Amino acid sequence: MIAATTAPFGSNRFLHVLMFIFLCVWIASAVRPSIPEDWFLENILVFLLLATLVVAGRWFRLSNGCYLLIFVFLCLHECGAHYQYSAAVPGEWMKSVFHTGRNDYDRLVHFAFGLLLWNPQREILVQKAGLRGAWSEVLPVFTTLAFSAVYEMIEAATAAVVDPANAAAFLGSQGDQWDSQEDMFMALCGATAAYMLAAASRRIERS
Repeated sequence: MIAATTAPFGSNRFLHVLMFIFLCVWIASAVRPSIPEDWFLENILVFLLLATLVVAGRWFRLSNGCYLLIFVFLCLHECGAHYQYSAAVPGEWMKSVFHTGRNDYDRLVHFAFGLLLWNPQREILVQKAGLRGAWSEVLPVFTTLAFSAVYEMIEAATAAVVDPANAAAFLGSQGDQWDSQEDMFMALCGATAAYMLAAASRRIERS
């Protein structure tokens, strides 16, 4: 279990390094993206997430480990935003290796959403809601599914209202009518995997 850091932002050099590296990743992602409009839409929630973390930092701070998990997830997302999820280079490599009929990079990132953001959610629940024990570990699995469902709705509404011309590219469904449900399922699998890894780690520590 990762303990929350007590170092404020001003003296947290590890967080400074992460922010600098992500800024470089973000700038690289913004240079000649496949579809500029799609890149902008994909980054709206990134801007909101970072703004929330900065503002909320006055009331609670996550552990450096959790900030690292968030950083990795955002880097994965920026790769998809740059290339367009349905044509992301890592997904094309996976497609050729696993002989799949579609680019599954979006599935990978949705799984990473659950896997990597389970612990940050748990820390928030422990710090602000005072949850302990099983509730603090099981609830993030369900909140991950809820966040994933909300994201799918926001994604569809944003694509339809902000940029209808590029809605199909932004949604990246690749002709799959069950794309939203499958994305949510992958996020659920990722969060469940994180929960199981944490449980296994505790058992190892106790033995």
